[in-house]
Amino acid sequence: MYIKISDKCTGCGVCSAINNEIFNVSRDTVIVDNDKVDGFEDDCIDAALTCPKSAILIDDD
Repeated sequence: MYIKISDKCTGCGVCSAINNEIFNVSRDTVIVDNDKVDGFEDDCIDAALTCPKSAILIDDD
């Protein structure tokens, strides 16, 4: 699973509240640590579904 943040992101921090090891708020956007996604796929899906801007994009490949 690979996570990307689109330019719609406002840095609200909802994803970081779900898992701050993967999603780190930086100014008005979020930086994703894709090296830490393995084992936390459910958190990534929850973050994508919870994001108010639908800015979290998931690639299952």
